[in-house]
Amino acid sequence: MANRAATILHADLDAFYASVEQLLDPSLRGRPIAVGGGVVLAASYEAKAFGVQGGMSGRRARELCPDLTFVGGHFGEYQRLGDAAIGVLHDVTPLVERISIDEAFADVTGSVHLFGPAPAIAEAVRRRVRDELGLPISVGVATTKHLAKVASQVAKPDGLVVVEAGTEQRFLDPLPVRLLWGVGPVTEAKLADTGIRTVGELAAAQPELLRRLLGPAAGSKLGSLAVNADPRHVETGRRAASMGAQSALGRREATDELLHTTFGFLADRVATRMRAKGRAGRCITVRVRFAGMRSVTRSTTLPAPVSTTLTITEVAVDLARTALADHPREREVSLLAVSVSQLVTEPVLQLELPLGLPGDERRPGTPRAADRWAVDRSIDRVRDRFGRASVGFAAVALSDGHGVPDEFRELAERDGGHGPGQ
Repeated sequence: MANRAATILHADLDAFYASVEQLLDPSLRGRPIAVGGGVVLAASYEAKAFGVQGGMSGRRARELCPDLTFVGGHFGEYQRLGDAAIGVLHDVTPLVERISIDEAFADVTGSVHLFGPAPAIAEAVRRRVRDELGLPISVGVATTKHLAKVASQVAKPDGLVVVEAGTEQRFLDPLPVRLLWGVGPVTEAKLADTGIRTVGELAAAQPELLRRLLGPAAGSKLGSLAVNADPRHVETGRRAASMGAQSALGRREATDELLHTTFGFLADRVATRMRAKGRAGRCITVRVRFAGMRSVTRSTTLPAPVSTTLTITEVAVDLARTALADHPREREVSLLAVSVSQLVTEPVLQLELPLGLPGDERRPGTPRAADRWAVDRSIDRVRDRFGRASVGFAAVALSDGHGVPDEFRELAERDGGHGPGQ
């Protein structure tokens, strides 16, 4: 059920990493810049105007924008300024749900008697972030989380959009469907093939058509979002429903070696975070983005929750091979991602007898898996004492790099994201 008033804020720092670099070096202001080198980690609005975007190879970015300036990342400043911006929201309400380093939801229902109407609070937040931190921030105000996020996208760059109660559908109907949460290029193309290009056309579509076109879950969800049916509340202490990481590769041939080294690296990051939080998961999903920006996903559910690096690596590689086999014309990839969901508190390891059941080789209690469990925890202890680079799996540690600095990944992962290149 929607709030009776528009008191949900979604605040999103604009082109955050690039904006921080322009703040630190005023000579970069107004110029097209990109954070990164071999791979674009983030781009300024001036660079985005030329088509430069995160995850793109540096070579392609320079072709699109010959005047592009690449800069290195100031990762400590990203964290400091991101924390400070979210801190401004905490100054007006305790109900803040941070969803990444540079964006958060806030429920100001209980704050209006102290600070005035929600639009005034949103404008005050924007003014403080600009005056105190020197950064642009866009804010959407609406009756639901979903609509507040859409409004903040419409507000970009450096703007404020308020969708008052009773005007939601009038606001949504003319917008392109790509602004809805969860609509990527593939879904947008599928909808366009049936003549659905705006949110209003999506809202008017038959539910059965959407379920048949997009699948039961995605079809029902999008149909609901198109009419602003979003019952979620701002959650201050939510636990992540999944953990994941991804690697933007520029444009690489999809060799078996690339799959093993990249998914080995990503699985190491994900599994380490899971173990640090005492979590394990059963559903493993991979995403493969081809050179033409088309993405496919494949997933599988294991017989028991796991958190071992090598098991997640093996499953991810198998899933990616399946995705590539289903698209034999695609020979190059630009991004690989893995996530683990259906998370539970990691159970105590119990050794199991090898009964020859399907999936036995991936059950955590088999002798092989138990050995992996022990190795992972030994690695965790060494890293806790001597740092992450002190020990690792040889195939990953000796590979030729992964395009994105570890500090950048850690920033994204720390706040529940999936790493750069999304």
